[in-house]
Amino acid sequence: MNIKINWDALGIATSVACAIHCALLPVLISSLPILGINIIHNLVFEWAMIGLAFIVGSYSLFHGYIKHHRSAVPVLIFSIGFIFLVLKQFAPKFELQFLSIAVLFIISAHFYNYRLCHQSKCSSPHHQH
Repeated sequence: MNIKINWDALGIATSVACAIHCALLPVLISSLPILGINIIHNLVFEWAMIGLAFIVGSYSLFHGYIKHHRSAVPVLIFSIGFIFLVLKQFAPKFELQFLSIAVLFIISAHFYNYRLCHQSKCSSPHHQH
């Protein structure tokens, strides 16, 4: 059984999950600290999400670069987004602004990589032309 994973779609989903966690969870679950539960600003969880975004994004984009299109543009777009994602950890005053910029760039990188992969004419079994 050959399972094919669309790494760009997984990267987009990971970015959206991170954005939902960072932006909406504080509004929806503001009563958790009363119960002694703090997942909103848990540093381990935050860095784990950032690490997951980096692993999925890097694999997806470098796979697209090496196997399909040889364009560094998606990697550069992702890098800008990832810089803002890390910066939000060190500048809590601008957390939502940096997160918004990061998500925009990371999703754009995956979408652009996806388009380039499907426009290329290659023999990869990961997609059909």
